[in-house]
Amino acid sequence: MNIELIYEFIGTAILILFGGGVVANVILKGTKSFGAGWLTITIGWGFAVFLAVTVAGPHSGAHLNPAVTIGLAAANLFAWAKVPGFIIAQMAGAFFGAVLVFLVFKTHFDITEDKGAKLGVFSTSPAIPNTPFNLISEIVGTFALVFIIFNIAGPSVMAVAPELAAPDFKIGLGSIGALPVGILVIAIGISLGGTTGYAINPARDLGPRIAHFLLPIKEKGDSGWGYSWIPVVGPICGALLAALLFNILT
Repeated sequence: MNIELIYEFIGTAILILFGGGVVANVILKGTKSFGAGWLTITIGWGFAVFLAVTVAGPHSGAHLNPAVTIGLAAANLFAWAKVPGFIIAQMAGAFFGAVLVFLVFKTHFDITEDKGAKLGVFSTSPAIPNTPFNLISEIVGTFALVFIIFNIAGPSVMAVAPELAAPDFKIGLGSIGALPVGILVIAIGISLGGTTGYAINPARDLGPRIAHFLLPIKEKGDSGWGYSWIPVVGPICGALLAALLFNILT
Protein backbone atom coordinates (compact mmCIF):
# COMPACT_ATOMS: atom_id res chain seq x y z
CA MET A 1 0.00 0.00 0.00
CA ASN A 2 1.55 3.29 -1.15
CA ILE A 3 0.68 5.84 1.52
CA GLU A 4 1.86 8.76 -0.63
CA LEU A 5 -0.62 7.93 -3.39
CA ILE A 6 -3.44 7.35 -0.92
CA TYR A 7 -2.92 10.79 0.58
CA GLU A 8 -2.58 12.45 -2.83
CA PHE A 9 -5.99 10.94 -3.60
CA ILE A 10 -7.48 12.03 -0.26
CA GLY A 11 -5.92 15.49 -0.37
CA THR A 12 -7.11 16.20 -3.92
CA ALA A 13 -10.59 14.93 -3.06
CA ILE A 14 -10.69 17.34 -0.11
CA LEU A 15 -9.47 20.15 -2.38
CA ILE A 16 -12.33 19.59 -4.82
CA LEU A 17 -14.95 18.93 -2.13
CA PHE A 18 -14.36 22.34 -0.56
CA GLY A 19 -13.34 24.19 -3.73
CA GLY A 20 -16.14 22.85 -5.89
CA GLY A 21 -18.42 23.18 -2.89
CA VAL A 22 -17.91 26.91 -2.54
CA VAL A 23 -18.59 27.39 -6.25
CA ALA A 24 -21.80 25.36 -5.96
CA ASN A 25 -22.83 27.39 -2.91
CA VAL A 26 -22.44 30.64 -4.83
CA ILE A 27 -23.81 29.83 -8.30
CA LEU A 28 -26.48 27.14 -7.88
CA LYS A 29 -30.03 28.30 -7.23
CA GLY A 30 -31.59 27.99 -3.82
CA THR A 31 -28.49 27.76 -1.64
CA LYS A 32 -28.22 30.07 1.36
CA SER A 33 -25.16 31.75 -0.15
CA PHE A 34 -26.45 32.06 -3.71
CA GLY A 35 -24.91 35.10 -5.38
CA ALA A 36 -22.23 35.63 -2.71
CA GLY A 37 -19.73 36.55 -5.41
CA TRP A 38 -16.18 36.10 -6.63
CA LEU A 39 -14.48 37.01 -3.37
CA THR A 40 -16.31 34.21 -1.57
CA ILE A 41 -15.19 31.76 -4.25
CA THR A 42 -11.54 32.82 -4.12
CA ILE A 43 -11.40 32.68 -0.33
CA GLY A 44 -13.17 29.33 -0.37
CA TRP A 45 -10.61 27.90 -2.76
CA GLY A 46 -7.79 29.23 -0.59
CA PHE A 47 -9.25 27.48 2.45
CA ALA A 48 -9.75 24.34 0.34
CA VAL A 49 -6.04 24.32 -0.43
CA PHE A 50 -5.17 24.97 3.21
CA LEU A 51 -7.30 22.06 4.44
CA ALA A 52 -6.14 19.64 1.74
CA VAL A 53 -2.47 20.43 2.32
CA THR A 54 -2.87 20.12 6.08
CA VAL A 55 -4.16 16.56 5.65
CA ALA A 56 -1.90 15.32 2.86
CA GLY A 57 1.27 17.31 3.50
CA PRO A 58 2.90 15.10 6.13
CA HIS A 59 2.33 11.96 4.05
CA SER A 60 2.84 12.86 0.39
CA GLY A 61 4.13 16.42 0.27
CA ALA A 62 0.61 17.41 -0.86
CA HIS A 63 1.26 18.26 -4.49
CA LEU A 64 -2.47 17.82 -5.28
CA ASN A 65 -1.76 19.13 -8.76
CA PRO A 66 -0.08 17.45 -11.76
CA ALA A 67 1.51 20.78 -12.72
CA VAL A 68 3.18 21.03 -9.29
CA THR A 69 4.36 17.42 -9.51
CA ILE A 70 5.81 17.94 -12.99
CA GLY A 71 7.35 21.26 -11.98
CA LEU A 72 9.06 19.72 -8.96
CA ALA A 73 10.40 16.87 -11.08
CA ALA A 74 11.67 19.31 -13.73
CA ALA A 75 13.44 21.26 -10.96
CA ASN A 76 15.11 18.03 -9.80
CA LEU A 77 13.22 18.15 -6.51
CA PHE A 78 11.05 15.09 -7.13
CA ALA A 79 11.67 11.72 -8.78
CA TRP A 80 10.31 11.43 -12.33
CA ALA A 81 9.53 7.76 -11.64
CA LYS A 82 6.89 8.84 -9.13
CA VAL A 83 5.18 11.35 -11.42
CA PRO A 84 2.69 9.00 -13.19
CA GLY A 85 1.43 7.49 -9.95
CA PHE A 86 0.96 10.91 -8.35
CA ILE A 87 -0.94 12.21 -11.37
CA ILE A 88 -3.27 9.20 -11.47
CA ALA A 89 -3.99 9.58 -7.74
CA GLN A 90 -4.65 13.31 -8.17
CA MET A 91 -7.01 12.76 -11.09
CA ALA A 92 -8.92 10.04 -9.25
CA GLY A 93 -9.17 12.18 -6.12
CA ALA A 94 -10.45 15.15 -8.10
CA PHE A 95 -13.09 12.98 -9.77
CA PHE A 96 -14.22 11.57 -6.42
CA GLY A 97 -14.36 15.01 -4.82
CA ALA A 98 -16.55 16.25 -7.68
CA VAL A 99 -18.93 13.32 -7.20
CA LEU A 100 -19.26 14.26 -3.53
CA VAL A 101 -20.08 17.87 -4.47
CA PHE A 102 -22.78 16.62 -6.84
CA LEU A 103 -24.33 14.46 -4.11
CA VAL A 104 -24.33 17.30 -1.58
CA PHE A 105 -25.92 19.78 -4.02
CA LYS A 106 -28.11 17.38 -6.04
CA THR A 107 -31.38 19.18 -5.31
CA HIS A 108 -29.82 22.53 -6.23
CA PHE A 109 -28.52 21.16 -9.51
CA ASP A 110 -32.09 20.01 -10.21
CA ILE A 111 -33.59 23.51 -9.87
CA THR A 112 -30.79 25.40 -11.64
CA GLU A 113 -31.65 26.08 -15.28
CA ASP A 114 -28.30 27.61 -16.25
CA LYS A 115 -26.27 24.85 -17.89
CA GLY A 116 -23.12 26.95 -17.73
CA ALA A 117 -23.50 27.33 -13.98
CA LYS A 118 -23.83 23.58 -13.59
CA LEU A 119 -20.63 23.05 -15.56
CA GLY A 120 -18.95 25.86 -13.62
CA VAL A 121 -19.25 23.88 -10.40
CA PHE A 122 -17.03 21.21 -11.95
CA SER A 123 -14.62 22.97 -14.29
CA THR A 124 -13.39 26.30 -15.57
CA SER A 125 -14.31 28.31 -18.65
CA PRO A 126 -13.13 31.62 -20.10
CA ALA A 127 -14.95 34.87 -19.44
CA ILE A 128 -14.03 35.90 -23.00
CA PRO A 129 -13.18 32.92 -25.24
CA ASN A 130 -9.85 33.61 -26.92
CA THR A 131 -7.59 30.58 -27.19
CA PRO A 132 -4.14 32.28 -27.17
CA PHE A 133 -4.97 34.62 -24.31
CA ASN A 134 -6.87 32.01 -22.33
CA LEU A 135 -3.79 29.82 -22.59
CA ILE A 136 -1.54 32.70 -21.52
CA SER A 137 -3.76 33.28 -18.47
CA GLU A 138 -3.33 29.68 -17.34
CA ILE A 139 0.40 29.69 -18.06
CA VAL A 140 1.00 32.90 -16.10
CA GLY A 141 -1.22 31.87 -13.18
CA THR A 142 0.48 28.50 -12.81
CA PHE A 143 3.94 29.99 -13.29
CA ALA A 144 3.18 32.30 -10.37
CA LEU A 145 1.90 29.41 -8.28
CA VAL A 146 4.87 27.10 -8.84
CA PHE A 147 7.65 29.70 -8.87
CA ILE A 148 6.43 31.31 -5.66
CA ILE A 149 6.15 27.87 -4.06
CA PHE A 150 9.78 27.25 -4.99
CA ASN A 151 10.79 30.52 -3.38
CA ILE A 152 8.77 29.99 -0.24
CA ALA A 153 10.26 26.53 0.13
CA GLY A 154 13.78 27.50 -0.88
CA PRO A 155 16.23 25.16 -2.57
CA SER A 156 16.75 22.99 0.51
CA VAL A 157 14.65 19.86 1.06
CA MET A 158 14.27 17.29 3.79
CA ALA A 159 15.27 13.71 3.19
CA VAL A 160 14.22 10.59 5.00
CA ALA A 161 17.90 10.27 5.85
CA PRO A 162 20.77 12.54 4.80
CA GLU A 163 22.55 9.81 2.89
CA LEU A 164 19.58 9.02 0.65
CA ALA A 165 19.45 10.14 -2.96
CA ALA A 166 17.11 12.63 -4.61
CA PRO A 167 14.24 10.20 -5.38
CA ASP A 168 13.65 9.82 -1.65
CA PHE A 169 13.36 13.52 -0.97
CA LYS A 170 9.92 14.81 -0.06
CA ILE A 171 9.15 18.30 -1.17
CA GLY A 172 5.81 19.74 -2.06
CA LEU A 173 3.14 22.03 -0.77
CA GLY A 174 3.10 20.28 2.58
CA SER A 175 6.82 20.89 3.13
CA ILE A 176 6.34 24.68 3.24
CA GLY A 177 3.24 24.78 5.40
CA ALA A 178 -0.37 24.95 4.37
CA LEU A 179 -1.17 28.58 5.18
CA PRO A 180 1.21 30.38 2.77
CA VAL A 181 -0.03 28.26 -0.14
CA GLY A 182 -3.66 28.93 0.72
CA ILE A 183 -2.91 32.65 0.76
CA LEU A 184 -1.08 32.32 -2.55
CA VAL A 185 -4.09 30.65 -4.19
CA ILE A 186 -6.40 33.39 -2.89
CA ALA A 187 -4.03 36.02 -4.32
CA ILE A 188 -3.95 34.34 -7.72
CA GLY A 189 -7.73 34.08 -7.76
CA ILE A 190 -8.31 37.70 -6.77
CA SER A 191 -5.63 39.16 -9.06
CA LEU A 192 -5.50 36.84 -12.08
CA GLY A 193 -8.46 34.49 -11.89
CA GLY A 194 -11.21 36.46 -13.57
CA THR A 195 -10.17 35.63 -17.13
CA THR A 196 -10.43 31.83 -17.10
CA GLY A 197 -11.42 30.87 -13.56
CA TYR A 198 -7.77 30.07 -12.72
CA ALA A 199 -7.70 26.28 -13.01
CA ILE A 200 -3.88 26.32 -12.50
CA ASN A 201 -4.24 22.56 -11.94
CA PRO A 202 -5.00 19.95 -14.63
CA ALA A 203 -6.55 17.52 -12.12
CA ARG A 204 -8.76 20.23 -10.60
CA ASP A 205 -10.31 20.85 -14.02
CA LEU A 206 -10.16 17.57 -15.95
CA GLY A 207 -11.17 15.17 -13.15
CA PRO A 208 -14.37 17.08 -12.29
CA ARG A 209 -15.08 17.72 -15.99
CA ILE A 210 -15.12 13.96 -16.53
CA ALA A 211 -17.45 13.69 -13.53
CA HIS A 212 -19.77 16.27 -15.13
CA PHE A 213 -19.79 14.21 -18.31
CA LEU A 214 -20.61 10.94 -16.51
CA LEU A 215 -22.95 12.02 -13.70
CA PRO A 216 -26.75 12.04 -14.16
CA ILE A 217 -27.07 15.83 -13.83
CA LYS A 218 -30.47 17.11 -14.88
CA GLU A 219 -30.31 19.02 -18.19
CA LYS A 220 -26.59 19.54 -17.80
CA GLY A 221 -25.63 20.42 -21.35
CA ASP A 222 -22.18 20.15 -22.90
CA SER A 223 -19.07 19.38 -20.82
CA GLY A 224 -16.95 21.93 -22.68
CA TRP A 225 -14.47 19.52 -24.23
CA GLY A 226 -13.39 22.05 -26.85
CA TYR A 227 -11.87 24.20 -24.09
CA SER A 228 -10.74 21.36 -21.82
CA TRP A 229 -7.17 21.12 -23.13
CA ILE A 230 -6.31 24.68 -22.06
CA PRO A 231 -6.55 24.04 -18.26
CA VAL A 232 -4.30 21.02 -18.82
CA VAL A 233 -1.65 22.29 -21.22
CA GLY A 234 -1.47 25.83 -19.79
CA PRO A 235 -0.67 24.81 -16.20
CA ILE A 236 1.91 22.25 -17.31
CA CYS A 237 3.65 24.85 -19.47
CA GLY A 238 3.58 27.37 -16.63
CA ALA A 239 5.06 24.86 -14.20
CA LEU A 240 7.84 23.92 -16.61
CA LEU A 241 8.72 27.58 -17.13
CA ALA A 242 8.81 28.10 -13.37
CA ALA A 243 11.13 25.10 -12.99
CA LEU A 244 13.36 26.38 -15.79
CA LEU A 245 13.76 29.78 -14.14
CA PHE A 246 14.29 28.18 -10.74
CA ASN A 247 17.04 25.96 -12.16
CA ILE A 248 18.73 28.93 -13.84
CA LEU A 249 18.67 30.99 -10.66
CA THR A 250 19.84 28.22 -8.34
